[in-house]
Amino acid sequence: MLAAGWAGAFPLVSGVGPHRSWGLCAAVGYLAAAVAVLVLPRRWARAGSVAVALLGAVLVPLFVLAAGGQGQSEVAVIGRSGELLLRHGTPYLAEPRTVAEYTPYLPGMALFGLPRALFGTDGWPARVAGDARLWCAAAFLGCLAAAVLPTRHRRGRPGLPVRPGRPGRTATVTASRTKALPAVLPTAPPGILAVAALISSPVVALPLCVSGVDLPLTGLCVLALALAGRDRPVAAGWALALACALKWTAWPAVAVVVALLAATSGRRAALRAAVTAAAGTAALVLPSALRSPGPLLRQVFAFPTGRGDLPTPASSPLPGRLLADLGPAGWYAALALLFLAGAAVARSLVRRPPQDTRAAADRLALGLALAFLLAPAGRFGYLALPALLVLLPRLAHLPRAPRPSLLRQFPRPPILPRTHAPRQHPPRRHSPSQPAPRPHAPRPHAPRPHAPRPHAPQVVPAP
Repeated sequence: MLAAGWAGAFPLVSGVGPHRSWGLCAAVGYLAAAVAVLVLPRRWARAGSVAVALLGAVLVPLFVLAAGGQGQSEVAVIGRSGELLLRHGTPYLAEPRTVAEYTPYLPGMALFGLPRALFGTDGWPARVAGDARLWCAAAFLGCLAAAVLPTRHRRGRPGLPVRPGRPGRTATVTASRTKALPAVLPTAPPGILAVAALISSPVVALPLCVSGVDLPLTGLCVLALALAGRDRPVAAGWALALACALKWTAWPAVAVVVALLAATSGRRAALRAAVTAAAGTAALVLPSALRSPGPLLRQVFAFPTGRGDLPTPASSPLPGRLLADLGPAGWYAALALLFLAGAAVARSLVRRPPQDTRAAADRLALGLALAFLLAPAGRFGYLALPALLVLLPRLAHLPRAPRPSLLRQFPRPPILPRTHAPRQHPPRRHSPSQPAPRPHAPRPHAPRPHAPRPHAPQVVPAP
């Protein structure tokens, strides 16, 4: 009922057409989900209500908005950037004249606009197939599915589970290590119903239906954290490279993932992840950056921070925005506070690095929340990204890596070569009539001195 009331307020107070359309459909869907809880049997009430909420708050409004070509300006910007990338090799216009012609994203975001360039916009089937929101949602769900899939840790690390039956490796956990290493035991199945409920909530349903820009970034960050928690530095580096090629707000995730790998897997693994992320990001960004360096700097970095030729529409009354409105001194003050917050989070990563996936997600969420609050320009909708980083690892039951202190305390026992022990025969059984032999007492090393025994006189009996 709370979600229905929150969605029903959009047609009354919002001035954005897609928001009003979503609020009208979502309010009906949430009300139907509340009725399903009361009508359906108890065993099917939760799953049925979540399914109804997904249908009414996500699927129906997404199809209606995509078929009608309605959405926030980000959808059209992504579609245009895909067409420019396909035709000219760069997603940026040389001389944008309006705010709608700016592309405040890195070149990787233009990949979600390629379907529009391929399918076109003639007819509602082509508009639906080429809508960037569908592909952003597909990338988000695919990253979540890959994050919760059970994968094995790297072989050779002490204290981690291995495949049972492998020769030369132990596959059992002794009773003395069961309480100390709970992460070695199999984890619970992912909370599919809880994740589906979060997707159907207004926190995810609204941006998914009207924009969908930050969802791939969120999914890739969660996937990178999950892969780093499973000691997969190269795979985590590639996930970070894809995220960093979408928006530069994903760059703090590299520091968090590197700190997590350094604390749990060693410096070599952290270096491999950092090099992979840097090389992948450069491979995706440099071609467009070399082709149009000036438009990239002005549209990607200067325009979102309020230093572009046109004012940015991200003008929510957040602390950094209120300081920037005071003038140049306020803008520099907001920038100084932003750098101080970043330095504090970086210091915490060095002094107390995260030890598992959830702690790393919380640290990244804290850093991004401070960045969005103290940035010279921002929106309230940006705070959905830190909220999802906190909720998704817990609802999806992402596996947690064991702490290195426990690994040092309970190392894996060494594997000794197999030797043939001498065959031991069973003790011989004796019959009841024959007494058992007495155990032989060990002889002393030095014999005891004894005096010679005198001869006793012979006694002759009397006749």
